Amino acid sequence: MFKKISALIRQVAGKPLPALPSPLVLSKRRRFAVAILLMFHIMGFLSSLDALMSSRTSQGSIAWIVSLNTFPYVSVPAYWIFGRQKFQGYVISRRETDSDLWLKHQLKMSTVDRFQLQNSRIRGNMQAVESLAKMPFLTGNDIEYLIDGQQKFDSIFAGIRAAEHYVLAQYYIIRNDAIGRQFQQALIEKAQQGVPVYLLYDEIGSYRLGRNYLRQLEQAGVQVRPFHSTKGPGNRFQLNFRNHRKLVITDGKHAWLGGANIGDEYLGQSLRYGHWRDTHLKITGPAVMSVQLSFVEDWYWSSEVIPELTWEPVVAERRDLPVLILPSGPADRHETASLMMQHMIHSAVERFWISSPYFVPDEGVLSALKLAALRGVDVRILIPERTDNYLVYLAAYAFVAPLIELGIDIYRYQDGVLHSKSFLVDHHVSSVGTVNLDNRSFRLNFEITALIGGEEPNQQLEQIFLQDFGRSRTMTVEEIEQKSLLFRALSRAAYLMAPVL
Repeated sequence: MFKKISALIRQVAGKPLPALPSPLVLSKRRRFAVAILLMFHIMGFLSSLDALMSSRTSQGSIAWIVSLNTFPYVSVPAYWIFGRQKFQGYVISRRETDSDLWLKHQLKMSTVDRFQLQNSRIRGNMQAVESLAKMPFLTGNDIEYLIDGQQKFDSIFAGIRAAEHYVLAQYYIIRNDAIGRQFQQALIEKAQQGVPVYLLYDEIGSYRLGRNYLRQLEQAGVQVRPFHSTKGPGNRFQLNFRNHRKLVITDGKHAWLGGANIGDEYLGQSLRYGHWRDTHLKITGPAVMSVQLSFVEDWYWSSEVIPELTWEPVVAERRDLPVLILPSGPADRHETASLMMQHMIHSAVERFWISSPYFVPDEGVLSALKLAALRGVDVRILIPERTDNYLVYLAAYAFVAPLIELGIDIYRYQDGVLHSKSFLVDHHVSSVGTVNLDNRSFRLNFEITALIGGEEPNQQLEQIFLQDFGRSRTMTVEEIEQKSLLFRALSRAAYLMAPVL
């Protein structure tokens, strides 16, 4: 062994040493490296000023300021992709009175004025929500709850086939699978009949869709646009905003909105997820105008074109329900979705039941839930046992124990994946929409919520909740305390990541 080592040393010693870089080259490299490091620290400092002025929570501001000045090499790119919570440049017709949208639709939307809900118990409790929406509760509507994917797709495809004047469709996720191709074909057939068809999709949620799918739609005459979440000089690096709305509108008469996207998994055909439990809503009546306005705002942002649509409300024949449509998103002046949820919880006197696939609420909503339980409100929260986001599953274990101790029932759905986003307030208000109980829906996503007044739709949704409760288990404080230290540490870490979940 000693001889082998000696031979190796002699072999290496016999070779010339590699040339060292000249002092001049080394100096240039050092100066370049110092310049890069200095640039990152300057960008970190400037970004921390932006975080100080724009972050909506003190915790978020402090976290970003510390990280941007301590580890700018990683934190600066992360901040400009994930950190900012204000979507710049988006023109909202109901809020900006000098915008083209407002000027062109002020007169058209005035046609719904005669359908405004007058003095009633519902409106008395909902004035804050009307102020957030910049739209009132409108009467003359009918609604239908669509449970799970098959009911939703059957209803929407029938509506598209019956459309005579136009079809508007908007989705966060569109898959190029069996149901996705059926959806594509339904739009193509309608466009080939000469009916204008508009399709808006979120390019991040639908990143796997494929150019060929879109090209076939365009060749058939369908007008297709991505939402363009990175459009505008202040949004170039923002990949954190999503347009999470899912809706279809036909002829200004009917609108569909809710939790289900376009994909086979929403039919329960995914081997990974199995049965998929979702809730969608069909609206007929003047409230469709409000859904249509939300679509036009998004379409205008993506294309700078306002489509020619019908703005004369059509009254439903069967029922006369008050409905309010509440769009929300990061372009709003206020945290519309969070404020809406807090107000609904605070307004509850007898019960507040809610279903959400992602349950990582902010402090305002958590406090509202606790106060509701303390004043004797029947608070029930339905969340999934099986989820497509394991961090969200973990995070819930970090804060639910105090809720359970206050008497709040937290149900874990057992029969597949729960993806429904709905809630009940007492016995006269119910809701279906796209908002989850998490920071992303409250502050980063464009969402839409329908609030429905009346005892009959409330009772219908109550029966749906009771069926879901029957397929669920109730969480206990003991099961949380029995978790290992590692599990509890991971759940706490996941909860601290709630702002980006």
